[in-house]
Amino acid sequence: MQIAEISPVRDSGRPAAKPAKTIEQLQGIGVDNSLVLIVEDEPAIAQILEAYLLRDGFRTVRAGDGEIALQHHAHLKPDLVLLDVRLPKLDGFDVLARLRQTGSTPVIMVTAIADDIDRLSGLRLGADDYVVKPFNPQEVVARVKAVLRRTRGEHANVIKRFGTIEVDFTSYTAFVTSDERRTHLSLTLSEFRILAYMIRHPTQAFARADILDACLPESDALVRTVDTHISNLRRKLEELGQNGFFPAVRGIGYRFSDPR
Repeated sequence: MQIAEISPVRDSGRPAAKPAKTIEQLQGIGVDNSLVLIVEDEPAIAQILEAYLLRDGFRTVRAGDGEIALQHHAHLKPDLVLLDVRLPKLDGFDVLARLRQTGSTPVIMVTAIADDIDRLSGLRLGADDYVVKPFNPQEVVARVKAVLRRTRGEHANVIKRFGTIEVDFTSYTAFVTSDERRTHLSLTLSEFRILAYMIRHPTQAFARADILDACLPESDALVRTVDTHISNLRRKLEELGQNGFFPAVRGIGYRFSDPR
């Protein structure tokens, strides 16, 4: 199985367009670091789309054929898919059908073929929008933002991403996406509650008592118990190469991440 490469890492050995910002620089800005899966077998087009999306605060991952697209979607759970119709191995319509069997990730189809446009015009296949080649990359980015805004009401409270950290509120799971992999973060229930609570407002300073009341309301623990949970969270993230999270705020408590 091919492992996804999150930009600005290069994909398939081909040089990528120079991104405007690194993932680290994107933490906490833009569109909640929404991850866009670009499924395009023409490297030049993929690079252009990637560069424009990165510039606007998105994260990206690329796939050059339909099979790799499905693998990336299953393992990386992108927020939106830009899906070319004419692809090797599995075409875009087949990929879209499989995506719709397993979920409702927003999909924008990309095509230059008149027959495809006729099929897509009614969006009966489950696509959320479509764009026609040749396109203006800024227009594509605008469509991506519009579709995410339209669908965010359904998903905003489900998954939250901040930089390389991802929290799924419905499954009570957390992941770290870095070094070309998506790694599960093993947490206790109390640790997960604290992470989920603080990542919603990552640069806000939280008092220990507020964290305790919000995350451990049924507990008789002292506020200093929060220190232990925060220390464990920090250690688990550092073991996965994620440093600098949960800094102490003198006289108050903690925040998830310092402002950048």
